[in-house]
Amino acid sequence: MIVRSFAFALTAVVMAGAVQAQNVAAASGAGAVLRSLDKVNGRVEDVEVPVGGSAKTQGLMVTVSDCRYPVDNPTGEAYAYLRIRNPQDGVDFFQGWMIASSPALSALDHNRYDVWVLRCKIS
Repeated sequence: MIVRSFAFALTAVVMAGAVQAQNVAAASGAGAVLRSLDKVNGRVEDVEVPVGGSAKTQGLMVTVSDCRYPVDNPTGEAYAYLRIRNPQDGVDFFQGWMIASSPALSALDHNRYDVWVLRCKIS
């Protein structure tokens, strides 16, 4: 009985947090600030890419379709929709949303390069 009550209370707390998280207002940024890493030579590069634009970083071509951030905390989080591909043949390595605070949640799976979102460019 105690276990059942505890499970019910825990479920209620988790559900309340999920409902509260859905009420966060987001705004779109003018671009995204990304960081790339060449795992072979250790070279790190930061690049600013405007929304709708592309940039070559390391050996990859990165296109930013959108970058969103919480209105009440613009420096606290960033969500960017990226397309990362081979610049020679156009083969996609990654396409989807990448989250700045949790880059491993939706990550580029490449044997040599890593790319992650740092923040949205607000102006």
